[in-house]
Amino acid sequence: MTWRLQVRHSTGYRYTDEVVSSYNEARLTPQTGPEQTTIESLLRTTPHARQYRYWDYWGTQVIAFDVQQPHVELEVAVDSVVETAAGRDAPTDPCDWPALQAGAQRDRFLELLTPTPRTEPDPEMAAMAHQLAAGLAPYDAVRAVTGYVRSHVDYVTGSTGVQTSARDAWHLGSGVCQDIAHVSLALLREIGVPARYVSGYLHPGPEAEVGVTVVGESHAWVEVWLGQWWAFDPTNDVPAGERHVVVARGREYGDVTPLKGVYSGTGAQALGVRVELTRLG
Repeated sequence: MTWRLQVRHSTGYRYTDEVVSSYNEARLTPQTGPEQTTIESLLRTTPHARQYRYWDYWGTQVIAFDVQQPHVELEVAVDSVVETAAGRDAPTDPCDWPALQAGAQRDRFLELLTPTPRTEPDPEMAAMAHQLAAGLAPYDAVRAVTGYVRSHVDYVTGSTGVQTSARDAWHLGSGVCQDIAHVSLALLREIGVPARYVSGYLHPGPEAEVGVTVVGESHAWVEVWLGQWWAFDPTNDVPAGERHVVVARGREYGDVTPLKGVYSGTGAQALGVRVELTRLG
C-alpha cells in the first residue's frame, strides 16, 4: 500500500532590528529512496534569495541561501508531494550478533556506533541496555530496547528543548519524539547495533481521508542496521510506514537541523513552525 502526501512546512524569524544579511541552510526536502519517492518539492523564501543545492555527508539534500538585503523578517515555506510505502513489520532475514560484531561491519558503521554529545549514555542507561538485550537475538533486542524506552520516557510536549540530551530525557522521564529517538539511539549503540536518527513528518491519522488537510508536526524516529536498514518509530511503537515522510538522516538531531544560519544584526525571535499534511491518494 502506498500513500501520496502533500506536505506544507512554513517557518521563520523576526529580528529585533533590521538585519543587513543572513546565510542559511535548510534541510526540508523529502528524500527519494526504495520506500519513498519525492514527486516535487519547492522552497520559497521571503525576502527572495538565490538557492544552492547540495547533498551533505549523510545523504540529505541541503538548500543553502543568503539574503543580501536589509530585512526584519525571514520566512521559509516548502511545498512537497511525496509517495510513501508501507513499512516492514520486521527486517527480512535479520543478522546475528557475530555478523554485527565482525570487524568489517564495525568499521563500516563506526560513526553510527559511537555516542555523540546528545546520545552519550550514563552507566545506568548502559546497564539497562545490556540487561534488556541479554540472551536475545539482535532484532529482539532492538524491540526490547525501543519498547522499554517508550514506556520509560513519556511523550510530553514542551518538556524538553533541542539541546536536551538522552541522559537528560532519561532521568526526567519525559520528552518529545526527538528525545525518545535519542534515548533509543544511546541504548542501541551501547549494545552494538548501528543506528541512525531520522527526521521528517508523520501524518497523525492512520485512516486519513483523501483530500483532508490536517495540522501535523516534524517527527523523529530511528533506523537500525540488521543486515539491511529497518525503520522503527519508538514514539508510537510502530515500524515507520506510509504515514512517515523521510527528510534527513544523521547521527542525531544536530546533523539534521531543519533550518539554521547566521546573520548580521540584532537578536531574532522565532515566528514558529507550521506543518500541514494532506493525503492526496
